[in-house]
Amino acid sequence: MTDAPRDTLRSVELTRIGEHRLKATNRRGGVLPIGEGEDPDFTPVELLLASIAGCAAIDVDYITGKRSAPETFDVHVEADKVRDEDGNHLTNIRVVFDVSFPGGEGGDAARAVLQSAIERSRDRICTVSRTVALPTPVEMVRSGD
Repeated sequence: MTDAPRDTLRSVELTRIGEHRLKATNRRGGVLPIGEGEDPDFTPVELLLASIAGCAAIDVDYITGKRSAPETFDVHVEADKVRDEDGNHLTNIRVVFDVSFPGGEGGDAARAVLQSAIERSRDRICTVSRTVALPTPVEMVRSGD
């Protein structure tokens, strides 16, 4: 039996909705406003941090959730924005999981795999953090080029 080809393309469309404000729309119709930080909209850097933490959190939830639903599941992400000889970029990206599970066999099993789930996400599974960690060229061109 041959596996059917998988759709590997991921895309988001951005449309200007105001001065220094954009609307991101995904293929499923989800909409997210993006701003420069002068309003409640997420900035591009905040979205990157949320994407890193969100990707890892979903991975960890899948792995631990097979054993037990968490009682609490919070993730904090932070980084330093710097400007140096390499231009503007983030350093010291840190994702901290604050997760608790109920007592009992399922909770014990989830606690037992929590650290390895975090490490598996970081080292192999999470597309977002892996893309940031690996050298990944970004091509920027005008329409029609």
